[in-house]
Amino acid sequence: MIPASFHSWALDETPASRSQAAWGRRYRIWLNLKSNPLAMMGLFIIVAFIILSLLAPLLAPYDPGYQELSNRLARPSAEHWFGTDELGRDVLSRMLYGGRVTLGMVIAVVVLVAPIGLAVGCVAGYFGGIVDSALMRVTDVFLAFPRLILALAFVAALKPGVESAVLAIALTAWPPYARLARAETMTIRRSDFIAASRLTGASPWRIIARHIAPLCVPSLIVRTTLDMSSIIITAASLGFLGMGAQPPSPEWGAMIATAKRFIFEQWWVATIPGIAIFLVSLAFNFLGDGLRDVLDPKQN
Repeated sequence: MIPASFHSWALDETPASRSQAAWGRRYRIWLNLKSNPLAMMGLFIIVAFIILSLLAPLLAPYDPGYQELSNRLARPSAEHWFGTDELGRDVLSRMLYGGRVTLGMVIAVVVLVAPIGLAVGCVAGYFGGIVDSALMRVTDVFLAFPRLILALAFVAALKPGVESAVLAIALTAWPPYARLARAETMTIRRSDFIAASRLTGASPWRIIARHIAPLCVPSLIVRTTLDMSSIIITAASLGFLGMGAQPPSPEWGAMIATAKRFIFEQWWVATIPGIAIFLVSLAFNFLGDGLRDVLDPKQN
């Protein structure tokens, strides 16, 4: 429960400081988000998967690499809740540890992609002219290729592995963020407060960093959350195609790839990681829709 004192302090219509105003805005965003049941369901699922993945060493009943060939492809039971795979490894344990790999890849991609897209879009939108044309043509080149195909080409040029998959997805995922940041910047740069900043002698880089980029962040957060599902599917697809995490790493896409031979007879081996991918992707879509309603001023 949030203390009543904080509630009244954050919702004060006449904040006494910039800090109070900032916390008040964050608290209002949380209250609006909390009123959306689908968004809260998505947030709950995401947090649950992250916690389960972080606590995998404590929660997993078996070592994810432990092989028991005499018990291979065992059906779900009290001993193995989600059954075992073709090498007798516990599917539940591998799924918990696999969340670390898959969700870790997604977080790493977002950490790389969001700042790159924001920087490219803000610079192109603010300076315009030849700078805008050059940066947007590079962006168009990346957008011309399907994301998965381009990611496969990058991984093939490097070598299969988690690091290569993260770098490949990041290199193919930044263009939409750059275009969004550019559109926001082109609107903001004509504002009166930007003109006032120029009159005070602020440099273009200071204006971009202190005034324009922060205003582009809410739209970028919404786009990133909505794109999480496609990033997860791309990461899992690279693992499925053998270009991402390599065996015996318990990555969800790689788990499905090794189980495709048994998908009809021993359905649980491929179904369990598939359900995990589906739930996390759906949760990010629910959360992204909720954040769009809260953060996008055009929706209010």
